[in-house]
Amino acid sequence: MNAPLSHDALDGARMQDSRFTVPGMRCAGCIAKIERGLEQVDGVEAARVNFSAKRVAVRHGETLGEQDLIDAIAQIGFEAQPVADNPLATDDREQKALLRALAVAGFGMMNIMLLSVSVWSGAGGVTRELFHWLSALIALPVIAYSGRPFFSSAAMALRHRRTNMDVPISIGVLLATALSVHETIIGGPHAYFDSAVMLLFFLLAGRALDATMRNKTREGIGALLSRMGKSARVLDECGGSRTVAAEDLEPGMLMLVAAGDALAADGTIEEGDTALDNSMLTGESAPQPVATGDLVHAGAVNLGNPVRVRVTAASSDTALARIARMMDEAGQSRSQYVRIADRASRLYAPAVHTLALLAFAGWMIAGAGWHQSLIIAIAVLIITCPCAMGLAVPAAQVVASGALAKRGLLVKDGSALERLAEVDVALFDKTGTLTLGEPVPDLDHLTARQASIALALARTSRHPLSKGIAKHLETQGVRPTDVSEMREESGKGLTASFGGVPVAFVRPEGTVAGIATRLTIGEEQVDITFHDAIRADAGDAIRALAELGVQASVLSGDRAAPVEEVANSLGLEWRAGLLPGEKLSLLEDIKAAGHRPLMVGDGINDGPALAAAHASIAPGTASDVSQQAADAVFLGKALMPVALAVRVARKTMQIVRQNFALAVIYNVLAVPLALAGLATPLIAAVAMSLSSLIVVGNSLRLARAAG
Repeated sequence: MNAPLSHDALDGARMQDSRFTVPGMRCAGCIAKIERGLEQVDGVEAARVNFSAKRVAVRHGETLGEQDLIDAIAQIGFEAQPVADNPLATDDREQKALLRALAVAGFGMMNIMLLSVSVWSGAGGVTRELFHWLSALIALPVIAYSGRPFFSSAAMALRHRRTNMDVPISIGVLLATALSVHETIIGGPHAYFDSAVMLLFFLLAGRALDATMRNKTREGIGALLSRMGKSARVLDECGGSRTVAAEDLEPGMLMLVAAGDALAADGTIEEGDTALDNSMLTGESAPQPVATGDLVHAGAVNLGNPVRVRVTAASSDTALARIARMMDEAGQSRSQYVRIADRASRLYAPAVHTLALLAFAGWMIAGAGWHQSLIIAIAVLIITCPCAMGLAVPAAQVVASGALAKRGLLVKDGSALERLAEVDVALFDKTGTLTLGEPVPDLDHLTARQASIALALARTSRHPLSKGIAKHLETQGVRPTDVSEMREESGKGLTASFGGVPVAFVRPEGTVAGIATRLTIGEEQVDITFHDAIRADAGDAIRALAELGVQASVLSGDRAAPVEEVANSLGLEWRAGLLPGEKLSLLEDIKAAGHRPLMVGDGINDGPALAAAHASIAPGTASDVSQQAADAVFLGKALMPVALAVRVARKTMQIVRQNFALAVIYNVLAVPLALAGLATPLIAAVAMSLSSLIVVGNSLRLARAAG
């Protein structure tokens, strides 16, 4: 191992960051152990766990290598692997492994229960022994396979002289299995294979659900990086060109960016002029004209002429990559929200071990014998399994999410409902969020002749404003006239000839308020303005949020004038012209003031704010990145699902609190019965399952909450 740095030397040392996956993290106790343990290692400045992604980011001196840190994490009691080349990619291997284990456990449980029914019904003698052996043949491979997530976690913890909630689970399952094998061999009347497999099935169901929801929170950051061009045509000094992968681009290289290409790096235009779709950074729906000397960013799409761009920043140094890092770091801060069940799990293992040992020792002292004492101890381990506690949150979340889905809102992260219930401020982007994000032309003032010529020009252009004009006129039944000599110049306009008269769509010179384009027919000029229609129920949604105590305002990257117009029509405060970092900074200030903000946005520029907000929602028309970064997505043109999400989330948390109360009542009643020897392992497994069903049944009441 490399020689570590002392903490006194850290200030003068060169710091670097490393990221690792730690799949063995299960609860809040694991987070604290890893962060505290790493920060005690010489050479480590800071360690930060992202529990939702099961990753840890370590800031450390350059003399500490990856293997040194992996060894340090192993000394704490966890296995770790370096994050792959794409540090923001989603790894679903754990989720798939849990689903396979769940399927095997479910298959085994159903078959063993069929055999157990016959035994419970009074089968005896040779028939009972045969069914016990058949149960053993099914249960042993099922337990060996489906129990691996718990057994491996427990073994790792014990090797490093610590415990976690998987230790008593593993002990209970293995003891019940061993006792059942013993009973089967000696021809005893009772075997508890059904108890062991049923226990594994319910535990795996909760763990697989949690893994699925965690993975969904990570899918969008990789989608953000995919917006950058994968490669670029690079010109050399001799006039030749070659294709270079995006990760191999370097500052100083000269890229040739053709029409329709996405930029693979940041740079400045060295030759040419064009229009860019730059909405991923600014949120502005209209194309942005650029010319020689202008700065352009990776991910922007060239809508017009070919241009030459001198690379200034590539790969992980681009603005788009910096947004991705902001989203990842914001997600880490959000992941510090810890469920009550996780906090309770810190005390679970030692409490259950103590109870089981006391039960065994007490009954041995009372003269019950090792067999009866062991059965009682196993029953205690099983009956205290925190299934009901573990289902208290996810069961309610799943039912509420299903109810919201029927009303057009898709919740991707189960814990988002917890955060949605707590929001007291709502921050809305403008374009595509409060509005529909579709530029609608105002054409009622055009004559029939002007409309016919406008359609003839617009239908030949790829420009979004031209497409909007063409769509609007075609729906009005306008027929295009015949024009000739069509020519389009990016950033300047579209020209043609109509009966020998020059006609054109041109950009007005200077600053003309509200005018997006100008139709010219010879000396005749007609100005055309556009508006972005506000969602029809936006006002009702804002009022519904106000009734819930949530104050709304607008944060937008668009120009001040259109933002002010929309905000004033809805009676909202507003800020305009905000870049991604500025939105994130404002949001952090709001959080620092004690508020819990809900961010609603649709552009890639909203990604960091969506990830950093206490909760976040994106419209179904949003970019893939924003949809993935957000906790929920609403479909259709209505904005009311945003207010509905807050209302249902608050009802969900009421149900969650009730579920926790039911779980506590179950343990208060069931544990004394097990300690008193009044519950066999089978009865304990049934009782544990019934407590889970009660919690699920209570959660089902949420199905009507979104009605």
